[in-house]
Amino acid sequence: MIIQDTSIPGCYEIVPDKFKDKRGAFVKIYSSNLFESYNLETNFIEQYYSISHQGVLRGLHFQIPPSDHEKLVYVITGNILDAVVDLRKGSPTYGKYETFNLNADTGNMLYIPRGLAHGFYVLSKTAILVYNVTSSHSPEHDTGIHWDSAGIPWPTSQPILSNRDMGFVSLSKFSSPFVYNGELNS
Repeated sequence: MIIQDTSIPGCYEIVPDKFKDKRGAFVKIYSSNLFESYNLETNFIEQYYSISHQGVLRGLHFQIPPSDHEKLVYVITGNILDAVVDLRKGSPTYGKYETFNLNADTGNMLYIPRGLAHGFYVLSKTAILVYNVTSSHSPEHDTGIHWDSAGIPWPTSQPILSNRDMGFVSLSKFSSPFVYNGELNS
């Protein structure tokens, strides 16, 4: 398993060990020793998965304090364009985004620290994305920013969106409660 830095502090792309043979594949998605050596929070409280069709865009989501959380996400079926946006005041990458191609073939994952908005666009016919989070879902703290307000080069200007996602404020109008503290796991 390899943990790779991204351009956004505290956000990592993780390439798991994947063993293939004539039966299929076996993928190691978690190693407490390795995650802890990077000072990554590993106390996942809840786990979800979403099933989405081609052309669907989900995001850009996050939970605000005191219910903010770290996320570990990966695709078990399909292929997505995944994106994060840094919302942490004082971060050297505040307001910047980074995109990743997550897919079931490579099994790559994304570790997303508190204070980053997260979203994805489905490139394949269907995709199943698994989310591991370090706090419980809190509807009153669950929010987002508008999907097209951070400059992310999504594959289309007319994705399939939920009414909720269409109603989020733009990044420029979002008053962030997140503060970057300079640590790897901020």
